[in-house]
Amino acid sequence: MQEANQIRVVVAKPGLDGHDRGIKIVARALRDAGMEVVYTGLHQTPEQIVAAALAEDADAVGLSVLSGAHMTQFRRVVELLQEADADDIIVFGGGIIPAEDMDELAALGVTGIFTPGAPTAGIVDWLREAVAQRRARLG
Repeated sequence: MQEANQIRVVVAKPGLDGHDRGIKIVARALRDAGMEVVYTGLHQTPEQIVAAALAEDADAVGLSVLSGAHMTQFRRVVELLQEADADDIIVFGGGIIPAEDMDELAALGVTGIFTPGAPTAGIVDWLREAVAQRRARLG
């Protein structure tokens, strides 16, 4: 049974990237920290990811891309959330993301970027704080 203040997170692997070990580790860390986590599986389209986030009333969407398609995939998820009037949903991501792309992703609205080796405790702490700020804004 979900608690009213429990953080709800949809995690997803957009595109053709088939490597899901990292996202599963992050999903488990979030779950072990008391969050409700929905993993959508491999090869999801941005449309499927946003539909899941809306259906699950998610606080956040976590994306993992190792294929180099992060700019395209992350951008499309953010655009679809905006189109659905759900741009208050936090979008964060991880994977192989070059430092030179991080500022552009932040400008798009991807508020947290975690590259390989990021400690899961840091991701948990970051997400808790980001959701607390989101909830305070929404009242």
